[in-house]
Amino acid sequence: MYIIKQLRRKNNISQSQLGKEIGVSLRTIQLYERKDANIPIKNLTKIAEYFGLTIAELYMHEVNDMGEAYTKRQPFTKHGSVFYPLEHGKYLVMAPLVLVEWHKKYIQSLQKNNLSNPFQGGFIIDFLADEPHRIFEVSGDSMNDSSLDAIPNKAYVLGLEIKKESLTRNNETFWNQSYILVCANRIICKQLTGYNRENKTVLCHNLNTSPEFQDFELPLDDVLQVFKIVKKQL
Repeated sequence: MYIIKQLRRKNNISQSQLGKEIGVSLRTIQLYERKDANIPIKNLTKIAEYFGLTIAELYMHEVNDMGEAYTKRQPFTKHGSVFYPLEHGKYLVMAPLVLVEWHKKYIQSLQKNNLSNPFQGGFIIDFLADEPHRIFEVSGDSMNDSSLDAIPNKAYVLGLEIKKESLTRNNETFWNQSYILVCANRIICKQLTGYNRENKTVLCHNLNTSPEFQDFELPLDDVLQVFKIVKKQL
């Protein structure tokens, strides 16, 4: 982000100093200062906090300083996420963030119908949807095949919730896409390839072809929530 360079220079901080503060290398800071840098949420949070800003404010500074002033429309809240309108039909969405360490608590709060989450993360999106957004930190490398579609361990994904019953219709548009499945005992990231009407299961596929990652069928009754992955940060 170009604004990182601006803030660093304004506060007379070197790239190496900033890298040391957030625990990354000088080379990483140089990459982060590019306009279209893909910065992991946990490091973006550290950078924002270091300069006394929120992630949303950091993005707002980025948009303004790059000469793309965001509109005067007010931010609004929907399904627990805050949306900041930008120019060119884009939005910054600050959505509830479910870290790996929070997976179990998220499931418990969901089962008790007392959903609460102290964390938030940010993504730039190109369209608004009526369904809730959630950001999940992915655990494990079952979806990491080193391709462009790969979702490696510790990646952050923005998910758009869909009704799990919609998967029973066997609509081809649902298949061969990556999803977050919130189950009764775990949260997993898988590619869904179909629905078995006889067994009432969804077919879960791993992108990683290593022997330890086997495809399987998951009973739909064990699934509490389904989120279609619309964006990711590595």
